[in-house]
Amino acid sequence: MKMKLKYQIIILIFLVVALLLVWFFKLAKNYPFRQDLNYRLGYFGVTFSTKMAEELGLDWPATFLAMVDDLKVKSIRLPVYWDQIMPYQDKYDFSDYDWMLNEGKTRNVEFILNIGYRLPRWPECHAPAWISNQSKDFRDAATLKMIEAVVLRYRDRSEVEYWQIENEPFLNSFGKCPEGDLSFLKKEIDLVRSLDSRPILISASGELSLWQKESRAGDIFGTTLYRVVWGPYSGYVRYPLPAFFYRLKADLAHIPQAKRVISELQAEPWVPSGFMKDLSEIEAQKSFNLKQFKANTQFGINVDFQRAYFWGVEWWYKKYKDGQAEYWDFAKTLFK
Repeated sequence: MKMKLKYQIIILIFLVVALLLVWFFKLAKNYPFRQDLNYRLGYFGVTFSTKMAEELGLDWPATFLAMVDDLKVKSIRLPVYWDQIMPYQDKYDFSDYDWMLNEGKTRNVEFILNIGYRLPRWPECHAPAWISNQSKDFRDAATLKMIEAVVLRYRDRSEVEYWQIENEPFLNSFGKCPEGDLSFLKKEIDLVRSLDSRPILISASGELSLWQKESRAGDIFGTTLYRVVWGPYSGYVRYPLPAFFYRLKADLAHIPQAKRVISELQAEPWVPSGFMKDLSEIEAQKSFNLKQFKANTQFGINVDFQRAYFWGVEWWYKKYKDGQAEYWDFAKTLFK
């Protein structure tokens, strides 16, 4: 009888724990308790991707100008896509990036230029077609040559605040990319240091990395920060992690307060499959809506790093152009 009772207690405990896990990860909103949106001047920036703007059917120069003129964004993380600046071997075309930096400079915008093989937006690696089927040695040498060309092109531009080398270079579980290579990342960093004295940012996943390798490699550390994600087995998951989790991880990785940024703060829906342009409104609402936007914004404030770069400005503008202005209008209140 005692043994039976013992098993019943164990089963009850298991069920309670299971229900709590389902509640925290699947049902609870996990919003911050207080949402006063009280933050310091200049705390927010954005990541801007010409590729995402084009994927959504937008004119990317018009989107860029709306971002800096209407939203008044002053801090932009800008991936410099290899396949855009060098579609043909040994032939560079920097005209699009020259234009964005010129337009930004006239509006006192500061840029993080993200350079390398692996950069933001799917499929994460954006090598030109002529790299396909080449050896690793060839690819590495070409990558270094491209990085050198970009740094030499823009190192005299005062609007460039940091260089970011690669993007989440050791996140092997996501994207269509080669395995992360610490020794090669160090070569990239050494090359940029030999050409320019600006700080170098290295980024990592907020939840899937301990931040140790990334924080030791660069001068500035950047983390992603997502609140609602999707997996093929889990479906949509809502992270119950508190803001101090990220501060604690930074402390354990010995990252000084002045050298911590949120490089991607979720401000768009998660795309389970396919492309953002094909995502239905019903599916988008499962991971992101205006309430989630405000909650994620407050969460980014609560983490209290030096700056937070929103991920999703192209999507806000697409919704605005489609007659749903609430995301764009809320964003207008954030860049002050």
